[in-house]
Amino acid sequence: MAKIVILNGPNLNLLGKREPEIYGAQGFDDYLLTLRESYTEHQLIYAQTNVEGELINLLHEHGFTADGIILNAGAYTHTSVGLGDAVRAIQTPVVEVHISNTFAREDFRHRSYIAPHAAGVIVGFGLKVYDLALSYFK
Repeated sequence: MAKIVILNGPNLNLLGKREPEIYGAQGFDDYLLTLRESYTEHQLIYAQTNVEGELINLLHEHGFTADGIILNAGAYTHTSVGLGDAVRAIQTPVVEVHISNTFAREDFRHRSYIAPHAAGVIVGFGLKVYDLALSYFK
């Protein structure tokens, strides 16, 4: 059974409440149940934090033992050299995901400090980005 870690960053605890026109109306906890039902061959571990350093600690914790990491670093994607360095430092492949199409949004969201070190990037398909990322680890 593959161990896949899903890490969500700042404000993603507000999915279903925050800007539903951008992020949709479904909360992540409900969606996670759907993912677990669809990917029974994976052990899905989930964490969300609004704290940059905690995301780095979680990458360090799982980055040498997990089979894959799905990372939605939210706004830290565009600001955190530290997160980019953490992804570069670990052995586990990371797929960067974003619910919204970051390239159709403000210019500052077009830059990712994570993408150069990720196995791939999936943006703009709503919560489906997590499903698409999980299919990479099949």
